[in-house]
Amino acid sequence: METIELISLTLGVAWASGINLYAAVFMLGYLSSTGNIELPPGLELLDDPMVMGAAGLMYCVEFFADKTPGIDTGWDVIHTFIRIPAGAVMAAGVAQGLDISPAAEFAALLIGGGVAATSHVTKASSRLLINTSPEPVTNWTASIAEDLAVIGGLWTALHYPVLFIALLILFTLIVVWALPRIWRTLKGVFQRLGAWLSGRKDDPTPSSIPGQTRRDILKTLYHDARDDPHK
Repeated sequence: METIELISLTLGVAWASGINLYAAVFMLGYLSSTGNIELPPGLELLDDPMVMGAAGLMYCVEFFADKTPGIDTGWDVIHTFIRIPAGAVMAAGVAQGLDISPAAEFAALLIGGGVAATSHVTKASSRLLINTSPEPVTNWTASIAEDLAVIGGLWTALHYPVLFIALLILFTLIVVWALPRIWRTLKGVFQRLGAWLSGRKDDPTPSSIPGQTRRDILKTLYHDARDDPHK
């Protein structure tokens, strides 16, 4: 691989690991084992049948866990301690193919961890926000879109490295803009939910409206928090 391709793959594996680690590992291992790509020495173990089998099994588990409201957030919390370190290690593994110094490899590990953390926090935060909406369709849509993004992102990193780097910069800028807004909305939802549960809400509680279901209550809290400009 050329230098720009290795840099793109270094960033790509870290970014993809923060979203769906198992899909990223299985895809790279499959492409390597079928001869479609040649992995750098630090990632050659990904095409080992044992590694691919473990990644494939865990991807099947994540496929369903990631599409179940509530369970997906718990899954993301647990994988904070898996995706980010794995993304850092995989980025450092790719960097070994650049024939660089140990200090540069460690820098690649730090950058890979930062990229993986960024994509993971963005995924987890947006899914937590989606879970405040009472209908389940958005969970499935978001989860499938994330899986496709990982596959498409890695494919782009491998075949169009300059384009991937440009898209990653755009992704980072969008995250910088969007994350504060997501957190403000989540803060508003939890504040209103907490006030409602503690009985400190000044307005009539949603439960006082005849015939209103729990889904209607969650929907009211979600829209109130989203539309409140002061939160």
